Amino acid sequence: MSTISNINELKSALGKRLLVIDGAMGTAIQNRNLGPDDFGGPEYEGCNEYLTVTRPTVIEDIHRSYLEAGADIIETNTFGSTPVVLAEYDLAQEARRLNREAASLARRTADDISTPGKPRFVAGSMGPTTKTISVTGGITFEELADGYHIQAAGLIEGGVDLLLLETSQDTLNVKAGLEGIDRAFGELGQEVPVAVQGTVEPMGTLLAGQDVEAFYTSLSHRDLLWIGLNCATGPSFMTDHIRTLASLSKFPVACVPNAGMPDENGNYNETPEAMADTVGRFAESGWVNLVGGCCGTVPKHIELLADMASGKPVRSRI
Repeated sequence: MSTISNINELKSALGKRLLVIDGAMGTAIQNRNLGPDDFGGPEYEGCNEYLTVTRPTVIEDIHRSYLEAGADIIETNTFGSTPVVLAEYDLAQEARRLNREAASLARRTADDISTPGKPRFVAGSMGPTTKTISVTGGITFEELADGYHIQAAGLIEGGVDLLLLETSQDTLNVKAGLEGIDRAFGELGQEVPVAVQGTVEPMGTLLAGQDVEAFYTSLSHRDLLWIGLNCATGPSFMTDHIRTLASLSKFPVACVPNAGMPDENGNYNETPEAMADTVGRFAESGWVNLVGGCCGTVPKHIELLADMASGKPVRSRI
């Protein structure tokens, strides 16, 4: 279980040094060439979140690979573990258990590697679901909030240090996520910090049309552990958006890009060296407090980001 001392240590570390978040879970799973039996049968193939219970050693190995590469923070294998997404595999009823088990697995792995000199932390990954209120429709605010409530409660029960609403594409979905989180806090009588990361598409806005300034403004009233951008593009494309967010934010800022843009075969080709170089310039400019990797990144990307981070200044609060 996460403790108040863990959370206080994380908050303290954010102000002292550039922290490193882990890399892609989905990419790591794909690279292991798993088959239907690994997922518990062909009807569950592709449900990465179910691997937490069908192949826990695979997920533990992925967590460990990023921790050994130098990550300060690992994310739970729960990106799609809301009932909304799990219903596509007839697993909605398993949502709370899957989140709790994933958090517990990540917690044990992080604690096993954590040392007084380099403590490790666990973020409960909460993805955008496969539906957006403003774009796709087919979902109500209340349905989303209920789903996020179940997810957040399971993650907290499993021992995460924080909840991370990530790859956010619609500020209304984020609002529903925060509502669900608040309901989980009320149910459990326990709170953990919350961070939010948005996804800026190549067109320069979130999928639902909000720019970085609107995204920040919609969240500025919350007490966030950090705010950031992840996914969609490589780090170079993020330059203007990270600069803007850093100029606005009273919260710590995270930059968690893909390994470039996917090619026609869906492969991500930005090298670890190139990513570390670009993100390193963001750090030298005083724009970021946390860095990490999203789609296409592997432990080597995180290793070089960690090497880079050890010698760079941390962004000051506004």
